[in-house]
Amino acid sequence: MIFDINNSYQKMTLIDAIQRLGVAYHFEMDIEKELHRMYDDKIDNNDNGDNLRATALRFRLLRQQGYNVSSDVFRKFKDNEGEFKATFSNDMWGLLSLYEAAYLGIHGDDILDEAIIFTTKHLKLALPHLTSPLRKLVELALEVPLCKRIERLQSRYYISIYEEDKERSDVLLEFAKLDYNLLQSLHRRELREISIWGKEKDFVGKFPFARDRVVECYFWILGVYFEPHYSQARRMMTKMIVLTSIMDDIYDVYGTLEELELYTATLERWDRGDIDQLPDYMKVLFVATLDVVDAFEDELNREGKSYRVYYLKEAFKNLNKAYLDEARWASSGYVPTLEEYISVALMSSGYPMLSVASLIGMGEDVTKEALEWAIHVPPMIRTCATIGRLMDDIPSNKRDSTLHQQYSAT
Repeated sequence: MIFDINNSYQKMTLIDAIQRLGVAYHFEMDIEKELHRMYDDKIDNNDNGDNLRATALRFRLLRQQGYNVSSDVFRKFKDNEGEFKATFSNDMWGLLSLYEAAYLGIHGDDILDEAIIFTTKHLKLALPHLTSPLRKLVELALEVPLCKRIERLQSRYYISIYEEDKERSDVLLEFAKLDYNLLQSLHRRELREISIWGKEKDFVGKFPFARDRVVECYFWILGVYFEPHYSQARRMMTKMIVLTSIMDDIYDVYGTLEELELYTATLERWDRGDIDQLPDYMKVLFVATLDVVDAFEDELNREGKSYRVYYLKEAFKNLNKAYLDEARWASSGYVPTLEEYISVALMSSGYPMLSVASLIGMGEDVTKEALEWAIHVPPMIRTCATIGRLMDDIPSNKRDSTLHQQYSAT
């Protein structure tokens, strides 16, 4: 038992190290058991006393695992005027722990908003005077908080930082290094396979107007799940992102409205017999899409999960319809109302489709009920799509307008 220690704070720091080192997937049940016990036992203010680091660490570990812990645990660190006590401005480890915890705030956690301001100010002031490993941790945190980092990149950084920790576990450090190298080897093989697929399809040569994003797309999905047992899911998901990216560029900057309407109708029927009516460049994408999805179906059929492909097709068709709606607006010069725009833009963001695509290769972790949930775009996916769409629109609007003018002129 990896957590066969009596000190609760030592258990928390060990869990934190395991997670930061990227090996938590080996100990999921053990970690969940310890956190559940920690939550049930109400190890809170009284146990941690005025230890800001311990209180914030417990809060973060439980919050990020989905436990409903109150931010009121930090009120004891305030003075009579409602400000964080000045004495904590010199507790760098405590400030860093509170800083990382504060970014897990939800609506109504005003004290955590105040904590971000307080800790950011004092960490920046102290940074030039800190030594490693604390200095490196503070630099990384101020650049991007822990909860917003890509786990694989965080693990790579933290391995070298953990080496400098005098209280490190040498066994854990060696295990994390070996695990990182093994996973990196697996990820390289996956990317090589996907890159060969892209070159065989000659996407760059046949779609010179489209972005060459194979490596970028793989890196994106690696941020969603990096674990070895999700290898199939990564391969499937990356190919769908690549195809979607090309299709997005066709609808946004290259295809005529007549061609786009024809392609959308053809994809809706999902019939290879309709290919002859498409322009040559669209034939390439149509065949590539059907080939990929058919290959997925064959692969999943061997596992008794071929039913999942139905949801992928439906989600992909819905995405195309949204692309076409936006193309019609652009062609006619119509400016939609905010409500009209959001209803279409949520789908055209790609997030609803990619949410479904991300599930189909996840083995036994995904049920039919989960796919039914995802295909109907529940509030969680809708919210993510809204944020993603509005953020993407800011830089992409100028790019798409420039490219559209360029290819319209040719």
